[in-house]
Amino acid sequence: MTGEVLAPLLVRYGYWLGLDDDEVLADREEAAEDIRALQLILRMERDRPPSWHTALALAASASAAICLDPRAEPGGEWYDAVRDYCAGHIRKVTRRARGSQWVATADLPGLTLSAGDTEIRALVPGRVQDLDKRISKLQVGGTDVAADELITPPPADALQIWLPPSPIMTLGKAMAQTGHAGMIAAALLTADQPRLHRWLRAGLLCSVRRADVATWSSLSRTIADDGSAWAEEHLLAVRDAGFTEVAPGTVTAIAKVGW
Repeated sequence: MTGEVLAPLLVRYGYWLGLDDDEVLADREEAAEDIRALQLILRMERDRPPSWHTALALAASASAAICLDPRAEPGGEWYDAVRDYCAGHIRKVTRRARGSQWVATADLPGLTLSAGDTEIRALVPGRVQDLDKRISKLQVGGTDVAADELITPPPADALQIWLPPSPIMTLGKAMAQTGHAGMIAAALLTADQPRLHRWLRAGLLCSVRRADVATWSSLSRTIADDGSAWAEEHLLAVRDAGFTEVAPGTVTAIAKVGW
């Protein structure tokens, strides 16, 4: 497993992190026929609400797993779709499904991850204008649930992801951000194959928390546009294009590879 398909994202990351807010606005524009997205589907049964923390962690793991799947390697059936996606804006859209809606999406290309009562499905990315009708009819809104308590420390081999104390994002929006963090971590780790394979052996584990003000301030100071945050601390940042909920250029997640 090399993660070769992530090479365009690895190149783009440093450029994208260094854009100012006005440049983010200009950079995000693209022709409608070129817009690609990875769809995240959150299962939301009325009698079994998902865990906030678990949904966020699974979104990160699944987004990385799509790119590191053998089918996304050169010659694999997913390679072209994932390569074209990684060369662009890595947009993600979170939708909700229950009952027959959830069952109907089971045979679409992608991965399903679950933990306890929380299940998510990450679909192989593609052009938004070609979206399967079983997906396009799923609601984007209504994905929010209350944050549950998480008191256990993250596993040693887990990608640790922090969300900012503000702005508070809906669960669906936050899942897209942790998904970005998982993908960026996978891309950066392709240059460090021993660490990448250790993460793969651990099942691409991720752990997500909302940072307090002091922690977020400290992490934000460490993140540097010149890439030293990754080189020295194995920290990475997610900056949002600002289409929904947050302003363009907002840092919406910071993650650390601690192994």
